[in-house]
Amino acid sequence: MAEKRLDVLIFGATGFTGKYAVKEAARLSKINPFSWGVAGRNEERLNNIIEEFVPEFGSIPVIIADIEDDESLINMARICKIVVNCCGPYRFYGEAVVKACINSGTHHLDVSGEVQYMEEMQLQYNKAAQDAGVYVISACGFDSIPCDLGIIFTQQKFKGEINSVETYLNFWTKHNKRSAVIHYGTWESAVHGLNHDDELRDLRTKLFPNKLPNFEPKLHPRGLVHRNAISAGWSVPFLGSDRDVAYRSQYFLYKHDKVRPAQLQTYVTLKSILSLISLTCIGAVFSLMTKFKYGRSLLLMYPRFFSCGLVSHEGPDPEAMENTHFSLTLSANGWKDKLAEPTDNHTNSMDKQMIAKVSGTNPAYGATCTMLMISALTVLREAHKMPNNGGVLSPGAAFAKTTLIDQLDKSNIKFEVISSIEK
Repeated sequence: MAEKRLDVLIFGATGFTGKYAVKEAARLSKINPFSWGVAGRNEERLNNIIEEFVPEFGSIPVIIADIEDDESLINMARICKIVVNCCGPYRFYGEAVVKACINSGTHHLDVSGEVQYMEEMQLQYNKAAQDAGVYVISACGFDSIPCDLGIIFTQQKFKGEINSVETYLNFWTKHNKRSAVIHYGTWESAVHGLNHDDELRDLRTKLFPNKLPNFEPKLHPRGLVHRNAISAGWSVPFLGSDRDVAYRSQYFLYKHDKVRPAQLQTYVTLKSILSLISLTCIGAVFSLMTKFKYGRSLLLMYPRFFSCGLVSHEGPDPEAMENTHFSLTLSANGWKDKLAEPTDNHTNSMDKQMIAKVSGTNPAYGATCTMLMISALTVLREAHKMPNNGGVLSPGAAFAKTTLIDQLDKSNIKFEVISSIEK
């Protein structure tokens, strides 16, 4: 008789994100048991992680797999139903694991915020994943569950038809210690991602051959800096992956479920002019340096210096992470009545606005790993509610009809409607 597969296997468990995924797997398995294990290339370090973070789970399976060894990756994937991949940057290390999972009939989830990687995986492997009955889902962390699922939540609660959504991201801390807030791995992914952002035009021409219809009224960007009553402070365009990931979900839901796609703009709010100036300077230097090989080398060699202390190889300390809070406010505008076809244009002015919010603590790592592990368990338990029997999907496309939002809400990642106004 064939050995029973583990439900979930955490690959890259000795990395910074992987450690917190292990802690979260242990917490969730006590609430609603499932079988899980850890994987990586160093058995001693894997055992140390179990001993340090989850000593009460001493019998957790340890699987040896190396990103440079395709056979070991296939053997790893065959042992489990879902690989939770914490081994980035995914531009360099993601594709091999995706291929191994598809070849083994194993689902693959990760926390990538690397737009080129995610869209390349969809272009290259969507059909193969569907044929294998496998879900490949990236961006299952802070990039970009709050935004992507927040938009899905708002669309479900709107009870009408949304024309546009603007999102405003806020962070604040309740500690006085100065420490890094981002781990080096995230910085490294950003360096390589920005260097290759010119790949996106050709990639999207292939991935989205049929553009979405031109809906009216148009949602235009608000400019480089603006103020908005729903998010106190100074707001600037958010350059993370949120808008790109959410667009993929809206595109999918329009094509498959005839849902009118929301036009999207994403912003981040800074509380002071000093913070705005500091972030602008860091961003300008970072963007310029990624265009040159020597500049990229300097950014990767001295992350703390070029980020003004925001990034380090050690990452943030646990106290700082637990005292960091986030909220994503979503402002949706549209109509209280829904038309028969998503391509129909309303003849009356927009007459409904809804404000929703997604909030939590420890966004970069604690909440990220909560989102990641609950996403994996949702695939494990609710695949019958997910579309197409497989494929390379964004979180919104994959989980729109599941209970993922409710499960996250129970784990202190709160989704709520703040106000709903009909004119």
